[in-house]
Amino acid sequence: MSKRTLVAILIAFVLTIGVTAMWSASTIEREGDSDANVIEDSGSTAGGTTEKKKSGNKVVRIFAAPFKALGKLFGNKDDHKVQRMTEKDTEKFESVGVARVDDSRSPAARNTNSGASAKDHLANGREYLLNGRINEAISELSTAASLDPRLSEAHNLLGVAYDKKGLADRAKDSYERAVKEEPEDAQTLNNLGFSLYQNGNYRAAVDRLKRAAKLAPTDERILNNLGLALCRLGKFQDAFKNFARATGPLNGNLNTGRMLERFGRDEDAIKYYEDARRIDPNSTFAVKRLADLYKRTGRPEQAQAASSTLTGVSNVSAAASGK
Repeated sequence: MSKRTLVAILIAFVLTIGVTAMWSASTIEREGDSDANVIEDSGSTAGGTTEKKKSGNKVVRIFAAPFKALGKLFGNKDDHKVQRMTEKDTEKFESVGVARVDDSRSPAARNTNSGASAKDHLANGREYLLNGRINEAISELSTAASLDPRLSEAHNLLGVAYDKKGLADRAKDSYERAVKEEPEDAQTLNNLGFSLYQNGNYRAAVDRLKRAAKLAPTDERILNNLGLALCRLGKFQDAFKNFARATGPLNGNLNTGRMLERFGRDEDAIKYYEDARRIDPNSTFAVKRLADLYKRTGRPEQAQAASSTLTGVSNVSAAASGK
């Protein structure tokens, strides 16, 4: 057996394990909103944010690293692209029992005194929040908001902190105060909309997220959140349009297919995966899901054809990488 053949077999095996692991990761229970986790597993950004969006968060999402490696290996830049780290990623570090080390990479929050300004407390609260010290963040942000009730960012970040504590009503109140002060701040509207969505108030969530999307029509996070909320209202075609606006028609079809699968609508999911495959015949995720869904819906011949295609794509990619 030639070296190239062995390499092709090995890569096909790794690809199968990787795709299976990715699908499993989206269904295994973990922290964060389960729907958002599903689309984030493919590199789409969703959820709330602690920053007023300017140039975007430059921190690379840690959970996208395996997909980035697979993307480089097989030359697929769309299926598993690396995106920004989200609030859901940050939460995964909050319950880990480790000693805090204050250094240049993880600085301590600045000390504040009785004469500190609202903005000083705001800066301190933001730093506590980003480092997972939620109780301290709430204390500092509450002080900032009391010193300057019109400081919208303090109310917004206080909403994020309350959300992390599971205090949905307090989070909603804080977000709404922030929106009252800055009614055209897209990120605050996004945080309010996503909080409403997480607590099952889908119609109100769609209303806020649509307003946010009008203010920031190219914001990936807002568009994906709107897509998720629309899915919960059963408006999958509208959801697809927003997913596609966020990251393009390929990911739009993939994310809509994922959500339809979550709701047990396999036949409808197949249509979106087939559309994704027409856009990119080498989309390994689409082919893998089609193989599984064809088998599940009693189409063994189509399932076998999809499985063969998956192997063929792997072999082609392996041959190309060996040149």
